[in-house]
Formats: sequence, C-alpha cells, structure tokens
Amino acid sequence: MAPVTVVGEEMHALVERMYPLCRSITGDGVRATLDIVGEYVPLQVHEVPTGTQVLDWTVPQEWNIRDAYVADSTGRRVVDFAASSLHVLGYSVPVSATVPLSELRGHLHTLPEQPELVPYRTSYYKPEWGFCLAQETLDALPDGEYEVRIDSTLANGHLTYAEHVVPGRVADEVIVSCHVCHPSLANDNLAGIAVATFLARALAEETPYYTYRFLFAPGTIGAITWLARNKERIDRVKHGVVLACAGDRGSLTYKRSRRGDAEIDRVMRHVLEASERPHRIVGFTPYGYDERQFCSPGFDLGVGSLTRTPYAGYPEYHTSADNPDFVSPEAMADTLAVCREAFAVLDRNRRYLNLSPYGEPQLGRRGLYDALGGRSDTKQAQMAMLWVLNLSDGEHDLLDVAERSGLPFDTVAAAADALGAAGLIKA
Repeated sequence: MAPVTVVGEEMHALVERMYPLCRSITGDGVRATLDIVGEYVPLQVHEVPTGTQVLDWTVPQEWNIRDAYVADSTGRRVVDFAASSLHVLGYSVPVSATVPLSELRGHLHTLPEQPELVPYRTSYYKPEWGFCLAQETLDALPDGEYEVRIDSTLANGHLTYAEHVVPGRVADEVIVSCHVCHPSLANDNLAGIAVATFLARALAEETPYYTYRFLFAPGTIGAITWLARNKERIDRVKHGVVLACAGDRGSLTYKRSRRGDAEIDRVMRHVLEASERPHRIVGFTPYGYDERQFCSPGFDLGVGSLTRTPYAGYPEYHTSADNPDFVSPEAMADTLAVCREAFAVLDRNRRYLNLSPYGEPQLGRRGLYDALGGRSDTKQAQMAMLWVLNLSDGEHDLLDVAERSGLPFDTVAAAADALGAAGLIKA
C-alpha cells in the first residue's frame, strides 16, 4: 500500500467523487456508487427483486429520481434537487402541482435550530412527497403559489447490494460491512465506503488467515436481505465489523457486539489501548447501524461497529454540513490503520497446546535462546516464550498472553511462531 498520507488523499478523492450521487435503499444511485467502488476492487453485484420475502421484511419497490424542484411565480427554483440530492425527501412519490405556500409548508422539512442547514429525511415505507431546505430559505419565501415537481418513479425493480471477497487460508469469514443508501453525506457513510474499499485493497496484497467478505449494502434492509440469503452458511462468519462515520476528526469509538466479549471486541479494545489513541469503548445497544442486524438474537454474530464520532453525536449529522470538507484524509487514514492493526491481531490470534507441559522445557538445546542473541529486545522475547509456554493450555489465546504479560502482541505472536517451529506447541 502507498504511504498513509497518500492513501488518505485517495480515500478523500473517492468520497468527493461519490458525494453528488443520489443514493437510497434501492435504485440507480446505488448502482452508480457500486460501479465506482468496482473500479477499485472487483465486486459481485446482487439484484433482489421487489416483493422478495427476506426474514420478516419484504424487498420494497425501487425508487429512482431524475429531477425535482419548487419554483416561485417567476419560475425561479427556490429548492432544487440539481443543487443537492438532500433537497428531496427520500422515496418521494411523483408530484406535479401548483400549491399555495400554506399547503406546501406541510411537505417541507427544515432544521429550525440549525437554520442554515438542509436536513436529510426519508419516507421509505409510507407513500409521501416532500422537500428539505434550510430554515432561512423557508423564512424568506413570500406567500403565493408555488410550482412543485418531483420527477420520480416508484415501481417494481430490485434491491442492489455487492460483495467483495478476499480469500484466506481458511474458509472461516470476517465480515466488513458498510451502508450505501445515504445520499450526499460524506461522513455517514461515504467515508465508511472509502475505508472499506481501501481496506479490501490492502488485504488483497497479503495472504490473510481468515477469508474477508466486504458487504456494500443499503442500511437495514440490505443487511437483512444478505442475512436471509446466506442463512445456511452463516456459521462461517466468525467475526465482523460495521464501518460508519469513519472520516470526521473526532476520536475513534468502538461499539461492542451483543456478546460483549466476542474475540473482535477483545481485539479492538487491545489495539486501541495499545496504540494509545484517544478512543472510547461502548456497550452494545440494539440501535445504530447494521451491527444490530448481525447481532439480532437469532444470529448473535460477533460483529461490532467502528466509528469515529458515533451517529447523531455531531451537529453535522444528517445535514448538508456533512460534506467532503467535514471529513479529513488523516482521519480516514487513521480509521483504516486501526482496521489493519486489528485484523493483523485477529489473523494471528490462536489457542495453543504446550506439548511439553511438565516443567519448563529446555529452550537452549533447541537453539531458541541462540536465536534471540542478536535482538535488541532479547529479554522481552525470552519472557514472551515463557508466557506462551505457560498459557498454552488450550484455554488461553495469544491475546490473553499479551494482556496478562503486558507484552506487545507482535512479540508474543513471534514467540509462538518460534515455539511452534521447535515442536513445543501446536495450535
């Protein structure tokens, strides 16, 4: 991979490129977004027809939009979809009418407490139409008649999602999920898409232990659809992370899985603490992003969520202020780095069994001490060997060893490699 600064800039450029597209839970905006991602990593795209039963849900009709506006009596567009996809209530049914401002107000959405910003609003499962605009724009509108036009279609079609798989040495999988249903919102969740894309590229340059499955899907209904279509093979999923809000300048937040002590929860806590990055670890709640689908009680997968500032935790959330200027290359590069560090630990973490458990085996005659002679951390490496031998009882993994000994995980893993090569432990 390129240096972190370059990767950060490349991810930011990807965010800027995807930003103008009007995405929703279905439609051509999702496909166009996946086409762009597909230029970076090969994707397997899935189209699931309207009406398909997916667990307790049904795939909805497909929504597409070409144009929308509110025009005053002079024909001037006072609200214009062409200026921002946020200006239309997501999933608005088509409308073409002339209405007085008093009637139009019932279809307008603003943020009175943030009068200069345009909100993000949707109406996925209730037929409705509407526009989103700044409160200060609404306040400046004079009474009178306004032309309203939403050139959209809501018809039978498909729900679209995509997967990218990085093959590992084993079939057991790690899921990395991000949602692709939000329109012009850079942090929520274009930054997540960018980090997932570049993480996939980085892993493809390695030979990971686990198979990594990247899921690019609309929020909620997309994850539910994937789970419904993969129910028979869900036991392969051993770990997972949902990426969202990955590019703001806040510190990192990891939300634990429903289990609370899944291996990915332990790995993320260890990596964040060992790195001394400012961070928060929070408990699971059944509200948020798609971790709540993967962690629903019937599946109860070991899937957590990694964000910077969590959803609804920053004033720009779901507003026009969540634009490319709000996310930084440095923050996205840092999120990517944490994912890579965490997966490096996850890939090397094993339980071992000491094959010479009665007393301490003689390391010198096996050449293990000699192998440490030129190292600057000889004493630390020696202690790591002793700790690995002592805790290789089939019950403790290398992460346990690192945390109990206070030694770096890489040192512990290197000790395990040496001991394994000497025939003293086996996984």
